[in-house]
Amino acid sequence: MWPFSRRNPVVPVLRFNGPIGMATPLRPGLTLASYASAIEKAFLASKLPAVAVIINSPGGSPVQSNLLFKRIRQLAAEQKKTVYVFCEDVAASGGYYLAIAGDEIYADPSSIIGSIGVVSRSFGFVDLIKKVGVERRVYTAGANKNQLDPFLPEDQEDIERLKAIQKDVHDVFIGLVKERRLGKLKAPDSELFSGAFWSAAKAAEFGLIDGISDVRTRMRLLFGEKVRLKVIEAEKSGLLARFRRAPGASRLTTPGLAFADDLVSAVEERTLWSRFGL
Repeated sequence: MWPFSRRNPVVPVLRFNGPIGMATPLRPGLTLASYASAIEKAFLASKLPAVAVIINSPGGSPVQSNLLFKRIRQLAAEQKKTVYVFCEDVAASGGYYLAIAGDEIYADPSSIIGSIGVVSRSFGFVDLIKKVGVERRVYTAGANKNQLDPFLPEDQEDIERLKAIQKDVHDVFIGLVKERRLGKLKAPDSELFSGAFWSAAKAAEFGLIDGISDVRTRMRLLFGEKVRLKVIEAEKSGLLARFRRAPGASRLTTPGLAFADDLVSAVEERTLWSRFGL
């Protein structure tokens, strides 16, 4: 047990809940911009050499996953803190990417862990626009500017280019998992990095997590029965900030357009969660 002199030691807790990066004006996702302040506060909030991180995420943006991961690891090194991660319903894909920021990873017996892969989803509307008699007109400068357009027939060269990009991103993910779980992984690469996901028990068997536990039980075991958990909240956007420019948009968002964006985002978010039976 860690020796401490304070009567009620405090462990700061960061909670990451929801899809990563996916955002509309009304549905902000998990991003470094929205969590940077909370992450820094968590590493400065207590003299105990520990920060707890709770994750419940089906994944999302690999870029935001990496940015959040890097910031946690930077502060852990600077402040000489051990990061304990606790997975709730799901820590999959980008959610697991966040989890490996932990020096130790735990999960509930019913948690879903893994999905170490990269996916791109879209639709094809070629036959639909023909059926309704719509003529689409697009003008570009650049031979590949219109690639993967859902209103055009699929092009094999475009698909191969997309898969090459996915492989690069997947390789980064795999390399990081191997680095962070060095000496702990106990399954072949073809199994671990296939994009499959598992129960917590199987994830522990494979070495993807360190065991079955919850944040309160583990922190009490380490720091005593009187340990307190202090959740460090991320900043919430104000009403005006909600109607900000949507990520990647070229026009200012109005309430009506914000609602439409929000509806699409809700469907996409539902798709992410439903893949894991939630």
